[in-house]
Order: sequence, then C-alpha cells, then structure tokens
Amino acid sequence: MGLLNKLGIGNSGASRNISRQTQPANAGGHQRGAGAPPIAIGPQRAASPVPETNRVSNGLKEFLWNLDGLGRGTLLDLGPAWQTTLNFFIERGFRVTSDDLLHSWKDFLAEEEKRLQKAATSSEAIDLTPAGRAARFVQASLQYSPSSFDAILLWDNLDYLEPAVAKQTVSCLTEILRPGGIVFAMFHSKKPESFQRYRVADSNTLQVIGAIAPCAAQRVYQNREIQDLFGRFRTVKSFVGRDQLRESLFVK
Repeated sequence: MGLLNKLGIGNSGASRNISRQTQPANAGGHQRGAGAPPIAIGPQRAASPVPETNRVSNGLKEFLWNLDGLGRGTLLDLGPAWQTTLNFFIERGFRVTSDDLLHSWKDFLAEEEKRLQKAATSSEAIDLTPAGRAARFVQASLQYSPSSFDAILLWDNLDYLEPAVAKQTVSCLTEILRPGGIVFAMFHSKKPESFQRYRVADSNTLQVIGAIAPCAAQRVYQNREIQDLFGRFRTVKSFVGRDQLRESLFVK
C-alpha cells in the first residue's frame, strides 16, 4: 500500500508522458501563461474505437448561444483533445487549448506519493492538509494568465476531484476567465457506475465515450454545494437529463 493510501489521501496512478501538439493553423502560438493561448494545444485524439452514444445537450446549445457573436474567442477544454471537438470550435473562430484535468490529477497523485516518501526520510516540511494538497495541484496544473479565456468546458471533472481540490480549481478558473466569460459544467446526481468522456458532435449533441477512469469519483454535489462552489458566478441555466446528469452554465 502506498504512502498516500496510508494517509487516506487517495489512489495514485502511473505518470504519463505526453508531448503537446499545436494545430497547423496559425503556427507559432504562445506558451501557456504567456498571453493569448495557442489555437489548439494538447494530445489530439481521433475517433475512438470504444462504443459511443449520442446525448442531446441543451446545456451545450445554451453555451454556444452565449458565445454567439463573440468572434475569435478563446476556449479552454479541460477534457481530452478530441479532434472533433477541436475542429468544431476552431471552425467557429475559437483558439482552443485542451488540458486534460483528470489526467493531470492522476499524475499529481503519483508525484505526491513520491514527494511524501522522500519527505518521510528528510527534514522537508509538507502541508498534508487537504487545502495544502489542493494548492500544490492548482499551482502545478493550472498555470494560465488571468483573464486568458472567454469560455471553459469543465465537463464532469469536479465530481472526480477531492472537494478541497474542486474548490481551489473553481477559484483558479474564476481568475483565468474573463469578465462575462462562461463555464459549461456537468454534475452527476448519484455516484456514476462507469466513467465517460465527452466530445462535441454538433451544436446540441455530445458523443459519450466509455473510458477507463483515471481516478475514482469523489463526491455527488447537491444544488447548494454547487452554488457555493460557483459563488462568484451567476447561474444562467441548468438542465437535468434522464441519464442523471445535470448540465449547468455559469457566467462570471
């Protein structure tokens, strides 16, 4: 059993080694945290051989309606860099940055275990509180300049992060989103039985792809808890689907 598990922190995963790629269009994009994001960053994924289903998404439709007329906006996709999703937004003039938040969390847990093992045999002091660990994760994984993005696809990531990490993640996203920017988030109404990824098929359809969970689901958020997480936002609309997923839109 690893040191993280002994401390009750969580499961660790193997580190990944992925080189980030940039879309050929408008080559020469800026580095993360140094001004405007490049047009598309992240390991691009083509169509998956895993069985997939389509899901009508009123939340996506409303999200796009709020972005209508924005022109060449900037969007942060916190899921895998699916080529279909990249193309959908790039064709609409957006500069897209993909940053798989849950794989970053998995990698962070693996590094955290190594860090704690090393600290156990040294004089290094590490803040073992949930807030301390959350701060380290955000510092390592979400380094973007303030007001970098007009829109963020958060998906259902918060359900898989520890509560303290989810709270600090939302706080960080608030800072990197421009005033008037919008977040599209999803929440499970009960603990999910399987793990899914999402990619955009068209303006009101998401493709739902079964996948191996990089980490276990942590929490089912109630309405009041969601409102507290996004206390600095105003909720535009929420949509509850038959698949027990709530889609929510938050405007800064």
